[in-house]
Amino acid sequence: MSSVRVGEDGIARCGWADSDPEYRRYHDEEWGTALHGDRALFEKMSLEGFQAGLSWITILRKRPRFREVFAGFDPAVVAAFGPDDIERLMGDAGIIRNRAKIEATISNSRLMLDLEPGELDALLWSFAPAQHRPPATFAEVPATTPESEAMSKALRTRGFRFVGPTTMYALMQSAGMVDDHVAGCWRARR
Repeated sequence: MSSVRVGEDGIARCGWADSDPEYRRYHDEEWGTALHGDRALFEKMSLEGFQAGLSWITILRKRPRFREVFAGFDPAVVAAFGPDDIERLMGDAGIIRNRAKIEATISNSRLMLDLEPGELDALLWSFAPAQHRPPATFAEVPATTPESEAMSKALRTRGFRFVGPTTMYALMQSAGMVDDHVAGCWRARR
């Protein structure tokens, strides 16, 4: 795959973003844009956890249903989910039916209730590197960084699950904590 592709619309994007209209929209409007707010970051963290081992396009296509069945990722609502809810979610083909990931999302929501407002936002953003050189090519994009490893460790220490360093680096990319738009992409920082 080329690091940059020019789409039918004449716009140069990161190569992965030109394979599907939903990817193009996500790339152009969301990926790498600073995301703040506990609930928004909790959703992002949860969806990145569900993505582990799968392609992100699968998650994007299922995101509306995820939002519906997880009550908009409202931690107070999800924290009240019990065994019947887990079985209901396991039977829903509109989401990723992985019991460990479903249970982790519910468990993580309960941990969210122990945090002060703004605490998850502050915690996650505290790991954003002060300096980050955008990559020239895909070959320069890491799977993990010391910051994503530290973020993962801090979350796991608090009891969060499905927050490994690779998953947390993906969150850092998608939430705009790092800019990994490759050189030549219209969204790459100059």
